[in-house]
Amino acid sequence: MKGWALALSWLTVLPVRTDAPEARVAAAAIRWAPVVGAVLGAAAGGVLLGLSALGVPPAAAGLLTVGFLAAATRGMHVDGLADTADGLGCFGPPERALAVMRDGGAGPFAVVTLLVALGTQAAALAALVPVGTHALAGVALAGAAGRAGFAWVCRRGVPAARPGGLGATVAGSQRWWVAPAWWTALAVAGLFGWGWRGVLAIGIGALAVMVLSWHTSRRFGGMTGDVLGAAGEVATTAALVTLATAGPAPAWW
Repeated sequence: MKGWALALSWLTVLPVRTDAPEARVAAAAIRWAPVVGAVLGAAAGGVLLGLSALGVPPAAAGLLTVGFLAAATRGMHVDGLADTADGLGCFGPPERALAVMRDGGAGPFAVVTLLVALGTQAAALAALVPVGTHALAGVALAGAAGRAGFAWVCRRGVPAARPGGLGATVAGSQRWWVAPAWWTALAVAGLFGWGWRGVLAIGIGALAVMVLSWHTSRRFGGMTGDVLGAAGEVATTAALVTLATAGPAPAWW
């Protein structure tokens, strides 16, 4: 349960007190991450439906829900996506890219990436409003999908790109099968709730995380905490868009 508490402390704004993380507890927190993502997604789905019930236009409700998710995660995943985009967009050796990522500012690559990713998420959420309460389960599935890739980024064989920080704490902490096991479980849940779209949502998100992890490992010389945030946002976006595509939820809902 220390891993669960640490996952809540790391990935949400909840005031959960934890000790300095040991390696085993940090590894457990990464394995708990999809559950935390599902809880955050369910809460976001509730916000989306609540705003819709109050008469807020779907586009505004989707954008406000994205804002809620950013606030509920302290903006860490969004910040990781922005820093990763800037790092990938700069020229020079890995040291130069890592220095850009540590800078703290937002360059043009970060700004454009955030506009596209968050705008796409808001549009997808708006498209889910007509399915009513089914949207809550869909957003929960997307939230879990976004965090399931953490275990792939932290798999054994991928070193930390730099000493210190979250990346160094969790790099190489997961066996290779942990992420595929989560993806399989989520695909089954998606199949039950959303048919082929649910499976495809998890599959596209998983593929996006694999490509991102491969490319960032080559570019940066390993993984960082920022890459974790980027993986979460990319997979969540992919899942939301897939679920929002091609009409309402399956009839067996």
